[in-house]
Amino acid sequence: MTRLMVASLLTGSSLALGACVAGIAASAVSMAAQSARTQPVSNEHLQPAAEKACSAQASQYGAVHIIDVQQVATSKIIVWGTVEGGKGRQSFECAYGTKITGFKRRAIPSRP
Repeated sequence: MTRLMVASLLTGSSLALGACVAGIAASAVSMAAQSARTQPVSNEHLQPAAEKACSAQASQYGAVHIIDVQQVATSKIIVWGTVEGGKGRQSFECAYGTKITGFKRRAIPSRP
């Protein structure tokens, strides 16, 4: 009876240890894959280029006034500003990576 209990305990513990070893191996593979990924490179040095490109894009709608240039992610710069032209005054938001990736305009209601 004692031998049967010892044998069943050994079998049960070896299954549990086998699962633990598999978990450790999977974790090691995951960490190796994660470290092999390249880290995104900051484009902060492109802020002047972003401001210039976004100003050029906005200038087709009128006179441009830049309000702010901000690094919002490692590889994303946002330029905010206003433009005043034939359609009145508008605000704009321009997304920039290594080139313009998005441009939105919104009307600014005139004051009564």
